[in-house]
Amino acid sequence: MFTLMLEGQEDVTVTDWLAYAEAAERLGYDGFFTSDHYFSVVGAEGRASLDVWGVLCALAAVTKRIQLGTMVSPVTFRPPVVLAKLALVADGLSGGRVELGLGTGWHETEHKKFGLPFPPFAERLQMLAEQAEIIRRLTDGETLDFSGAHYTLEQATVLPRPVHGRLPIVFGGSAKPKVAALAAKWADSYNLSHATPEIARAARERLDAACEAIGRDPATLPLSVMASLVVGTDEADYRRRQAAANEWALEPGDAEDAADVSGTPARAVERIAALREAGVERFFLNRLDHRDMEMVELVATEVLPHAR
Repeated sequence: MFTLMLEGQEDVTVTDWLAYAEAAERLGYDGFFTSDHYFSVVGAEGRASLDVWGVLCALAAVTKRIQLGTMVSPVTFRPPVVLAKLALVADGLSGGRVELGLGTGWHETEHKKFGLPFPPFAERLQMLAEQAEIIRRLTDGETLDFSGAHYTLEQATVLPRPVHGRLPIVFGGSAKPKVAALAAKWADSYNLSHATPEIARAARERLDAACEAIGRDPATLPLSVMASLVVGTDEADYRRRQAAANEWALEPGDAEDAADVSGTPARAVERIAALREAGVERFFLNRLDHRDMEMVELVATEVLPHAR
């Protein structure tokens, strides 16, 4: 599966969102996902950022085929029931095409700017464990009493149920043992960020071990990778697009980083094949320079047909 992805906090407008969703659906991408941030991750002041769950609800109503979701929603932004309700609205509007990405969060600056809590990682990991359990059990239809270190629920239920009976939960991170164990227990898939084939292979082994430890079939926890996407028709065009992407990111990126889907179409196909051999089943193709719609069409016509 190939999912187009935008960094919405980098000045992506309503018009941009609608244009990219339409393009993803028209050009044959399998999904359209977004990060979940309130401030530029490269520290660029003055870039607008919309709340992504508001965006996803709007896109759910105007698309018909593609999967939609977050990669990922930090546990520090919203209480679990609020997040579950937002996801269920988008799920209903889309006819069951929404996935909920969950993670601990990492961008301390945006938390300080907007008064959001940012406890130490160990505490955020505990929050993740509680949120994932609460959201999974509530959206699976339980009436829930829950008493944790961070959340307490009394006879809680959420309705309506997901369109297809289950709301898919995606964990994002590096799949280290503690998070891998949580994913094996509560998640429907796991995503790595900017991983080489070697990193993906090691993560797949940790996820397999975590699943086997609780008697879960590892095949039911597929692995995906979020990779930066910079592709050009030839070497010169690639270099031009890479320079434009670096300008948008405010700092130079490594040309043809081994963790990215980059280069000419042929090299991009080779990189996807190498990741697939390492156990990756799904690719989140991340566009930081959202001005370059032409490249999205290039990838759809010159990469995806050969990579599938």
